[in-house]
Amino acid sequence: MNKAAVAKGQASAGILLPPLPDDLRKQEAHAAVREGEPLIAILARERQALDRANARQGRSVKFYDDLTSRYGTRR
Repeated sequence: MNKAAVAKGQASAGILLPPLPDDLRKQEAHAAVREGEPLIAILARERQALDRANARQGRSVKFYDDLTSRYGTRR
């Protein structure tokens, strides 16, 4: 289904959902591995990337929960 059809359907239903924040669409890259770098430094950066990804997932869940509480669409 294309975006125009979704927008038309939402308008017909009387529900206009807010756009998903761009940040929530982002994919987190793995930490770069540089030759000769200590493994602990790579692991530390990888854990930071995981922390960012987990925080983003938490924001996604909050965004969805806010929508479902506002519109009562949770089943």
